[in-house]
Amino acid sequence: MTEKVDLVITGAQVLNVFTREFEATSLWIKNGHIISNFKDEPYQAAHHYDATGKWLVPGMIDAHVHMESAMVAPSELGKVLLKHGVTAIATDPHELANVAGTAGIQYLIDDARQTPLDVFFMLPSSVPCVPFDDNGATLHAADLRPLYAQPEVKGLAEVMDYGAVARGDTDILAKIHDANVRGYHADGHASGLNPHQLNVMCNAGLDTDHECTTVTEALNRVKAGMFVFLREGTVERDMLGTIGAVTEANASRFAFCTDDKTISDLMTEGSIDDNVKIAIKSGMRPALAYTLASYHAANAHRLRDRGSLSAGKLADLVVLDDVETVKIARTMKSGQWVTTEPETQPLPFTATRIHQHVTLADLALPLTTGHVNVIGVQPNHIETDHLVMDVPVVNGNFQTDTTQDVLKMVVVERHKNTGRVGVGLVHGFQLKHGAVAGSIAHDAHNIVAVGISDAAILQAIAQITQTNGGIAVTDDEQVVATMPLAIGGLLSVSSYEVAAEQLAKIKAAYNQICENEMSFDPFITLSFLTLPVIPTIKLTDRGLFDYDSFDFIPVEIQA
Repeated sequence: MTEKVDLVITGAQVLNVFTREFEATSLWIKNGHIISNFKDEPYQAAHHYDATGKWLVPGMIDAHVHMESAMVAPSELGKVLLKHGVTAIATDPHELANVAGTAGIQYLIDDARQTPLDVFFMLPSSVPCVPFDDNGATLHAADLRPLYAQPEVKGLAEVMDYGAVARGDTDILAKIHDANVRGYHADGHASGLNPHQLNVMCNAGLDTDHECTTVTEALNRVKAGMFVFLREGTVERDMLGTIGAVTEANASRFAFCTDDKTISDLMTEGSIDDNVKIAIKSGMRPALAYTLASYHAANAHRLRDRGSLSAGKLADLVVLDDVETVKIARTMKSGQWVTTEPETQPLPFTATRIHQHVTLADLALPLTTGHVNVIGVQPNHIETDHLVMDVPVVNGNFQTDTTQDVLKMVVVERHKNTGRVGVGLVHGFQLKHGAVAGSIAHDAHNIVAVGISDAAILQAIAQITQTNGGIAVTDDEQVVATMPLAIGGLLSVSSYEVAAEQLAKIKAAYNQICENEMSFDPFITLSFLTLPVIPTIKLTDRGLFDYDSFDFIPVEIQA
């Protein structure tokens, strides 16, 4: 009796990720899985799809992403990613976990179950990312263990606190052990680490990194035995600086990730499909680029049921009209064509915390000489420059210096209403009027703001407090644009279309109050200026932090 199958796809050039070549063959699909990739089989197919003149590649996998950076709920994010050929993501939910602990993680898991997109969770290892961060929760190994009962959980996310690893901190080692003993793995975070420090991470059981910005850094990690996720996010534009590390010989150690990308950029540029475009434009063979985008990412995360168009694997695939330009014709998820968007809405979330009582007096920055440490923005990167500058002092306080583009930056604790306010200086935002404030501030997600005047900064902070989180832009007199983010102060409760429209208005408002239209995303850039585990100086609610000395330093340099 002839075996019946659901679908046969014929006529296409099909990627074989094992040989890294395209082959003229067919795919036979039954019960959501590929049962053969031979051209001729004695099967009877209920449906036939003629893909003559097209290419088939496995569904793309984002090897490392903080889905919260899209600023929409997981169920909305899935609607966008599937259109771009992404059928699975490995996400670290440490953004919402830093706000609401395990309740935040569970919310993301629950909401993600509304989308056909496979969302795999790597449990956040560093909540808070460093012991002195004033975030909303602390998660120890014992807090994370029950979450391994969730089928979506596949391991431990990026371990950012190198110091804790190096000194053998019992809690972080327990978190790594808990992942390994269940057959999962633990992601690393090796920003700024030298080869000897990489060995410390590898000895602890960490086997991936996504923080490379140069070819040398990428190759050092490959030599250490790590998988390297080449990153292209909204701010972390690292693909062009790292793609040269990939060769035919070492390619199996590389995959692609976005890390942090806004909903607007996902809709216009794409997700992992954008990484593939950049790789191909940089000279990589298309067959190899699509292999990095699927099979290698699956291998890195031990996802044995996907990543190739071969017998026994999930029928997750992308049909391409043009393999060079990554022109997507349609996407299949688990044997079903993605033709319509699910009629879902984000689940309710009640654990948002925006508690603060900041005043104008809290925003003052007393100076004597004006010889100061300044955070220097690196456009399209999350690292910063440590600048030393001389700024004007009026009546014993810092005076905004638009000539040198030095502005006041503040971080206000918002989880426990402690009253802590960090005040520092930043170069690179080019503001001429007003201020911008947001409740997205990695990783503690306190309130961060930058502006021309204390009054404008305070007004922007008041606006996002009123909306229970979000982003706000003010001119010198009023709020000119706002994007509410009521889910933990990080995510919108709106559809992805509405969220993207709000973000566009925010960007337009920012361009009205700055000197020139920005060549980088000012909001996401600002949100990373508070992350102390990334070089080189950052600002927290406790003050200015120097990564190199791993300690706080004064804004004014003492004689």
